[in-house]
Amino acid sequence: MKVLKNYRFSLFLLSGIILGGAAGVIFGEKTAVVKPIGEIFLNLMFVVIVPLVFLSISSAIANMNGMKRLGKIMGTIFAVFFSTAIIAGIIAFIGTTIYNPLKGVDLTQIIKNLPAAPEAQSSSLGETLVKTFTVPDFLDLFSKSNLLPLIVFSILLGVATSLAGDKGKPLADLLNSGTEVILKIVQIIMYAAPIGLGCYFADTVGKLGPQIINGYLNSFLLYLVLAVIYYFGAFTLYAFIAGGPLGVKVYWKNVITPSITAIATSSSAACIPVNLQATKKMGVPDDIAETIIPLGANTHKDGSVMGGIIKIIFLFTLFGKDMTSPMSILAILGVAFLVGAVMGGIPSGGMTGELMICAVFGFNPELVGTIMIISTIIDIPATLLNSTGNTVCAMLVSRFVEGKNWLSKQFA
Repeated sequence: MKVLKNYRFSLFLLSGIILGGAAGVIFGEKTAVVKPIGEIFLNLMFVVIVPLVFLSISSAIANMNGMKRLGKIMGTIFAVFFSTAIIAGIIAFIGTTIYNPLKGVDLTQIIKNLPAAPEAQSSSLGETLVKTFTVPDFLDLFSKSNLLPLIVFSILLGVATSLAGDKGKPLADLLNSGTEVILKIVQIIMYAAPIGLGCYFADTVGKLGPQIINGYLNSFLLYLVLAVIYYFGAFTLYAFIAGGPLGVKVYWKNVITPSITAIATSSSAACIPVNLQATKKMGVPDDIAETIIPLGANTHKDGSVMGGIIKIIFLFTLFGKDMTSPMSILAILGVAFLVGAVMGGIPSGGMTGELMICAVFGFNPELVGTIMIISTIIDIPATLLNSTGNTVCAMLVSRFVEGKNWLSKQFA
């Protein structure tokens, strides 16, 4: 019963999507009648995206004073987080190259009914960076089309508030209060998600045809294979790097409970207590464990990076965009990293990540709902990778902070 309670919302969400898909197959284009319901839900989510990103990032950084003393640990943590996220992205990209989720799917009907493809624009690398990370006017920040510039500004505001010390505390408190309020708004809106996404999916399937369902199924199966490879392969490699054969033994001896908890709760936050307990049993020093596990639950999500790759490839394939040039590959990996790592730090940031994909690559925002479906169907294996990945990263950080023989000293 507890498992059912933990999955209650996810089950409602999946049920809504399944019913919507079935309605789309049965009634075809007649399901357009429920499209306004789906659009209302998406518009409500669009409205809260900007304040959610701004408040959550700026408030989190504004209150990071206590971490300054952890200089070496924090630097190592971010280096490890970045490295594992990039590796996850590369593995996912290779996976989509070997097996594209839309391979064998008839795209004729799908493409005909999709929003217009983005027009290719020729610009230098410098111009692209300027447009991606900055805007010329302050008011331009507060648009869902300019999320990266908004993130940059939010980080600057958070850092400045933190550096201001006591004088900045009133603003830090205001940002915290604003974050709590906006999260409540998101919570209220999400109650309508099963109906809203169900109606959106019904219209999507009715308009694009049942072939789109095959694309989603292939995406799920591909992700499942990649998740198994990363869970057993990459995590074992990381444990070996951290502590050699002993590291592998200690890791797999203690990671089962965190893994089961991740699957049972489908929540990285809910896994924090059991992950803390497990990492300490792995010999990770208390200060490292107590820093990396809570931080990783919010900012380190290799599973989400892999999901981001699949979403991007999904859209690139639909619109026939180049996925083979070095610049395209770097862009795909970079955006997937931001979607999984940076957006992971934003509560309810999944839709924010999907909106960022559309914004950075110039896709119509209406496509957000199309790739949100992928997030829903890969949620459980993604949570497994996101959550348990923090435990092996704690071992890696211990290796680089404490020295080569850290583990043997712990179990001497």
